[in-house]
Amino acid sequence: MSATIRTQATSERVGFQLPELDYTLIVAACALLGLGLVMVASASLHRVGDAPFYFVLRHLIAVGIGLAAAVVMFQVPVKQLQKMGGVLYLFGLFLLLLVLLPGLGREVNGATRWIPIGPFSLQSSEFMKLFLVVYIAGYLVRRQLEVTHTVWGFIKPMILLVLASTLIMIQPDFGTTTVLLVTALGMLFLGGVPVWQFLILIILAGSAMFTLVIFSPYRLQRVTAFLDPWADVQNSGYQLAQALIAFGRGEWFGVGLGNGIQKLFYLPEAHTDFLMAVIGEELGLMGTMLVIVLFAVIVWRAFSIGAKAEQLELRFSSYMAQGFGLWFGIQAFINIGVNVGLLPTKGLTLPLMSYGGNSIIVACMVIAILVRIDFENRQQEASSNGDKLRWAHG
Repeated sequence: MSATIRTQATSERVGFQLPELDYTLIVAACALLGLGLVMVASASLHRVGDAPFYFVLRHLIAVGIGLAAAVVMFQVPVKQLQKMGGVLYLFGLFLLLLVLLPGLGREVNGATRWIPIGPFSLQSSEFMKLFLVVYIAGYLVRRQLEVTHTVWGFIKPMILLVLASTLIMIQPDFGTTTVLLVTALGMLFLGGVPVWQFLILIILAGSAMFTLVIFSPYRLQRVTAFLDPWADVQNSGYQLAQALIAFGRGEWFGVGLGNGIQKLFYLPEAHTDFLMAVIGEELGLMGTMLVIVLFAVIVWRAFSIGAKAEQLELRFSSYMAQGFGLWFGIQAFINIGVNVGLLPTKGLTLPLMSYGGNSIIVACMVIAILVRIDFENRQQEASSNGDKLRWAHG
C-alpha cells in the first residue's frame, strides 16, 4: 500500500500521467496482433524450404508499418477525415481501376487484386473499405433528412456503392464485396433509412448475389461443397474437410503451439484464410474462444464509442465508429464461419491476424481512428462539463 502511494506521489512530482484513451480497445487489438504473429509463424515456418522465416518477416514488417500508420492516423482530427470523405472515395475508385489495367495488376490464383510497388503489393479493395465507411458516414451527416424521408437520398449512395462493388467483383473478390455491401447497408440502416426501403434493397442484393453464385461454376461449387464437404473430399470439399479435421484434433486445449499437423501441406492457405483452423488445432476450443472474445470486445468498444459520440452530437464520429464495428464484426464472422463450415468458402482474411500486409495495415488504421474518436469524445465531454461548472458558479 505504501509503495503504491509513493509511486503515485512520484508520478505527481514528475507530472507523468497516462493519456485518457480506450485501453480496453487497444489491448484487445494488440492481443490479436500478437497472437496473429505467433500463429502465422506457426502456420508458415515449414512452407519455404531455405527461407522458413519468409512469411514471418513480411508479416512482421506489415505489423510495423501498420503500427506506424496507426500512430499517424491518431494525429488526424476526425473533422479532417469528414472533409476528405469524397476525395478518399474517388481515390479508392482510382486504385480499383488501376488494378484492372492490363500489365499493371498482378494476378494470383486467378484473381487480379494487387498493384506491385517494388517488393510490396497494394490491395486497393482493402483501402476501399476504409474510404467507403468514411464517405458514407459523411453522407449520412450531410443528407440526414434526404436519407430518412426520400427514396433518392437512399439511392444516391447505393449508386456509388454498386460502382465500387462492381469494380471489386471484376477482380474478382466476392468476399470483400460482401463485407463492403453489408457494412454500407448496416450504416444506412443505422442512419435512419426507412425499413421498407431497406428490405427492398436486401431482396435485390440477395437476388443479385444468388444470380452470381448460380451462373458462376466455381462459386456454385463452393456452395455445394459447403453443404456437404465429405461428398467430394479430395476436390471441392477439400479445404473445409481439412479445416474441420483441424478443429476436431484440437479438442478443448489443442495439440500444442507448433504441433499441428493439418498446416503441413494438408490445409491450403493455412497462414491466411484458414488461420483460425490452425488456432483451433493447436490451441483448441479455448484458444478459438479467446479470439472470438477479443473480436467481440473490439466490436463492443466500437459501438460504445459510437454511442458516446451520438450523445455528444458528434454524428460523423458516431456513424464512422459504428461502421468500423460492423466491418470488423462481419469480416471476423465470415472468416470464422468459413473455417468451421458455417458459411461457404471465401477468400477473406481474419482482421489483425491473418497474413496479408494490406489487411494488417488497414486494420491498424481503423483501430487508431476508433481510439481518436474516443479521445475526442473525452475532450468534448470534459469541455462540456467545464462549461457547466463555470455556468453553475456564475
